[in-house]
Amino acid sequence: MTTQGEKLSIREKVGYAVGDTASNLYFQTFLLFIPIFYTDVVGLPAAAVATMFAVSRLFDAVNDPFMGTVADRTQTRWGKFRPYLLWMAVPFGVAGFLAFSSPDFGPTGKLLYAYLTYNLLMIAYTAINVPYAALMGVMTSHTMERTSLAAYRFVGVFTGQLIIQGAALWMVGYFGQGDERAGWKWTMACIGVLAIALFWVCFANTRERVSPPPGQKGDLRRDLRNLLNRPWLLVGLATFFQLTFIVARGSTVAYYFKYFVQGQAVSFLGFTRDLSFEALTSFFLVSGSIATIVGTMFSRWFAQRLGKARAYVVFLAVSVVSQASFFFAGPADVVLIFTLNLIGQFVWGPVSVLQWAMYTDVADYMEWKNGRRATALVMAASLFMLKLGLAVGGAFVVWMLGVYGFEANVEQSAETLRGIRLLMSVFPSLFGLVAAGLMVFYPLSEKVMGQVEHDLTARRG
Repeated sequence: MTTQGEKLSIREKVGYAVGDTASNLYFQTFLLFIPIFYTDVVGLPAAAVATMFAVSRLFDAVNDPFMGTVADRTQTRWGKFRPYLLWMAVPFGVAGFLAFSSPDFGPTGKLLYAYLTYNLLMIAYTAINVPYAALMGVMTSHTMERTSLAAYRFVGVFTGQLIIQGAALWMVGYFGQGDERAGWKWTMACIGVLAIALFWVCFANTRERVSPPPGQKGDLRRDLRNLLNRPWLLVGLATFFQLTFIVARGSTVAYYFKYFVQGQAVSFLGFTRDLSFEALTSFFLVSGSIATIVGTMFSRWFAQRLGKARAYVVFLAVSVVSQASFFFAGPADVVLIFTLNLIGQFVWGPVSVLQWAMYTDVADYMEWKNGRRATALVMAASLFMLKLGLAVGGAFVVWMLGVYGFEANVEQSAETLRGIRLLMSVFPSLFGLVAAGLMVFYPLSEKVMGQVEHDLTARRG
């Protein structure tokens, strides 16, 4: 049992972090590239893709609480949550490969294949990521140590982002040699193998230490009732709007550069170079992720000085303002576009870390208040809100593209380009603003969590 004074080793923190590197090799791929893969590579209509995202992701979101209850009731010699990193890694890797394989079917066959493989991918993602997220809540009971663990975790997250943002399009070109379907299939084969290996490294280097109170029996109805408390409702709703914000923005990036910014000669510090839209997209995403990693490193420092909730609100608000400012950038304002991205992505680092640290605080608060611990259910419910935001954000982008008259692989009208600019700036920022506003009312201050941690340590030991 971890007590208040014990800390996790750097090896264990890094071991936990690479699990989210594995997860984000896939999450970032279908956040950034799967919409444009379905519309521009597979050739599915934008409206059909939007409907598929909405239906499939809502179905997937409902699976999260179910997976949470299963994980909470798992008992093995490796613990409750770690075994799923071992068992589900290979199905997860294979599902990604299948989702980005596009057989030469007719229009109906392609859509049915997309529905089947995309849903398999989401199910596999849920089965491995709900236990992975819950694992953070049982590795240590020290609230600030979990904030540190969350910071390591999000370095892993953004490392996965860097790999996808910097290498995915290059790999597609290398493996495809002009055939994007083949390029994506073999790119995902390589990514899948790497994800499997990283999940196994995570399994081997982590341990579970915090257990439910002795004698606790399964009671799903009671656990669900306990879950509907003010702290979880606020952070859960904020997660939904936060993810809608970042997914809508992220899903628009490829369209923004391909059709609005386009390839062009870029001058900076006296140097001029012709860059394709693929190169500009990769540089934009990679530089943003580097800025996010730097911001992540300061998360614990900001949390200690401002408090988790206050720091979350401040940094999310800055991210919203920087994103909304994209509306004023023209296609030739590449330096301005990159500068706004660096600012927004730097402050995004602490936002992501603090969000998950607050979820583990909610799990402690529920145990403190109700005498029952349901870590996986808390994390599964959080992933439910995350997936809901993913569903709405992804479907919103493709749906709005249809509203503004988007057609794949042709020169876009002025109205369509205006829609793409709004999707890159004002539209997602409105969702982020709501998330920041909700967290102004979050009640679990550092003072409250200090008392919770003290009381739970006394009860356990």
